[in-house]
Amino acid sequence: MNTEHTFQVPDLSCGHCVASVTKALAPLGAQVQADPTTKQVRVSAPESVGRDRLVQALQAAGYPPAEG
Repeated sequence: MNTEHTFQVPDLSCGHCVASVTKALAPLGAQVQADPTTKQVRVSAPESVGRDRLVQALQAAGYPPAEG
C-alpha cells in the first residue's frame, strides 16, 4: 500500500527539474507528479518509505522542499 505526500519545491521550474525529481525518487519506489507552474510535487510512495527519506532524496537532487 502506498502513502501520498505533497511537497512545495521552490526550485522546480521546468521539465528538466521534473525529470530530476522523478529520477531521484524512483529508486524509492515512488510515483511522482510534479508541476513546475505550482511548484508542487505529489508523491505516492510505499508505506515503508517515510517522508523524511523522500525529503532527503529531494535535497540530494538539489530540490529541497519548502519548510512547513
